[in-house]
Amino acid sequence: QLSLFRLTVKTPFRTSHSSVDSKEMKKFQLLAHKWWDEEGEYSALHSMNDIRVPFIRDTLLSMSSNYHLGNPLSGVKILDVGCGGGLLSEPLGRLGASVTGIDPLEDNIRTADQHKSFDPVLAKRIQYKSSSLEEIVEESMETFDVIVASEVVEHVADLETFIRCCCQVLKPEGSLFITTINRTQLSYVLGIVVAEKIMGIVPEGTHEWEKFVPPKELEHLLESNGFSVKTVKGMLYNPLSGSWSWMDSTSLNYAVHAVKSGAQGQSGPTDAPSETDTEQHSATAGTA
Repeated sequence: QLSLFRLTVKTPFRTSHSSVDSKEMKKFQLLAHKWWDEEGEYSALHSMNDIRVPFIRDTLLSMSSNYHLGNPLSGVKILDVGCGGGLLSEPLGRLGASVTGIDPLEDNIRTADQHKSFDPVLAKRIQYKSSSLEEIVEESMETFDVIVASEVVEHVADLETFIRCCCQVLKPEGSLFITTINRTQLSYVLGIVVAEKIMGIVPEGTHEWEKFVPPKELEHLLESNGFSVKTVKGMLYNPLSGSWSWMDSTSLNYAVHAVKSGAQGQSGPTDAPSETDTEQHSATAGTA
């Protein structure tokens, strides 16, 4: 989701939205009521659910021995960072997960709350909060099984702080899912010139090319901040069909799955990740 995080290292937790860039707040505030218009500015994010939701679901199932028919993610606590209007929170809630969605823009949270209220099941499984990530760290240390940060990291000011905060609120061996955009010549031409200026697939000014994150850079940040990167997969959007698909190249959009290292000093279950790694790679390959 398009997010407005502007992380700073020394943000007082009591100060609401102190880490958020007011310029971007104004930019996205104009669109806050349009999240659920499937033909509107966020249509590409709606169709992204067709591949990002199965990717998250199948990866988690491949790592678990507990299967709940009908509710495969039952009992899983998920934090959706930069949840926007709830486009990803809702399908994860429908899979049985307990979802907390945070976004610094109150209008986004208002839209998300209103939309989930139409479904009594979702109303119980999802809670939304107007907050930036670092504002909830103190109260949420090692709280979540899963964090999703979809179309978020290209909007943060301090990516290392963001990833460190993700690590802090994840339980040991918890999963982090990221989708974002690579910084290449191709992504500038297609992601900004074509998508924003020519075709209007996303609103003009949504992205700054300089803030796109190359996969190797993201992998390095994850590995040096307590994560083990398990999967990196390229994604392709077809503006003619309005659909997403997996591809080998990460030169445009890509998805990452990383796992937080287990608790320090635990020597017992060290063999387990290597087995689940191979299962997970074959499972995610099946979603391509």
